[in-house]
Amino acid sequence: MTHELKKLVQAFIDAKEQGLKSVLVTVVALEGSSYRKPGVRMLVLENGKMIGAVSGGCVEKEILIQSQSVFESTISKVMTYDGRYRLGCEGVLYILLEPFNPSPLFIETFFNAIKNRELFKVSSFYKKEEIAEIGFGTKIRFQNISLPVSLKHALNSDLLVFEEHMSPCFRLVLFGSEHDAVILCNMANLMGWEVVIYTHPLEEKTAKDFLGSSNFHAIAPEMYLPDGIDSQTAIVLMNHSYSKDLLFLMALKESKPAYIGILGPTHRREKLLNELIEKHPEVSTDFVNSIYGPAGLNIGSVTPQEIAIAIIAEILTVIRNEHPMFLRDKESLFLK
Repeated sequence: MTHELKKLVQAFIDAKEQGLKSVLVTVVALEGSSYRKPGVRMLVLENGKMIGAVSGGCVEKEILIQSQSVFESTISKVMTYDGRYRLGCEGVLYILLEPFNPSPLFIETFFNAIKNRELFKVSSFYKKEEIAEIGFGTKIRFQNISLPVSLKHALNSDLLVFEEHMSPCFRLVLFGSEHDAVILCNMANLMGWEVVIYTHPLEEKTAKDFLGSSNFHAIAPEMYLPDGIDSQTAIVLMNHSYSKDLLFLMALKESKPAYIGILGPTHRREKLLNELIEKHPEVSTDFVNSIYGPAGLNIGSVTPQEIAIAIIAEILTVIRNEHPMFLRDKESLFLK
């Protein structure tokens, strides 16, 4: 969710430079089931452009219509959308629409929190009824300050509140510069992940080859020092070089990522782990258990694109503590 909010704040900045007002849209409550859950957000611009989505498409058309009164009155409102007879989702959405005009202090504080990978809390105040009312709206609690997303009206904290604790943007660190690393970088960027690339200085590829990467480093494995590796970080070693992967793996041994993936067959992974433990017998069990190799779920991947999908799917499975299965089988479990 953090990466979606980051995208919306940047879209607001771009729109403001064009003289366009913005309305922030947040799903604050749900009765039943829906395509997306409370906490999903989008931005509606004064010219009718929408950034992001809160559902599969039908809801957005109604949101665009409802947002016009917010642009005109600058008063927040709650709308409902019953998808039981239109979407087949068997749920009713409660959606908060509010003027989005954060202060320069908000913008600075927000992007500092993103850069420093800090936690923050989003609180949205509303009523479970279709009504426009002064006092509806959203504020964000950063490390040392709480700021509203708009200074137009004071918020009423006595209302219902939807709260969401936001983690740092998920980060994928890739070691390698071959074609499969480029493909994985591109797909991870589509996921909204921050992608950091490490390649050898003698490699031909540059930052321009890794579209969507947030950072690019050309560094020898011997010189690498782990930086910013936390529980919201996944790592994939894909150098196509045993010695490089081993050196990077040894450098990472004190870190605590959510996931480490290693390309190549099982015997290559075992050889890497055996040599790692032989050279560093103090390495923790948690670190070893965070290593997955061959990287990726078994979905019959052949092409670099398919392999990238398999790796991303495995990362999601690990960080969300899920067990891969067909959704039709999941549904049958609930029926038993």
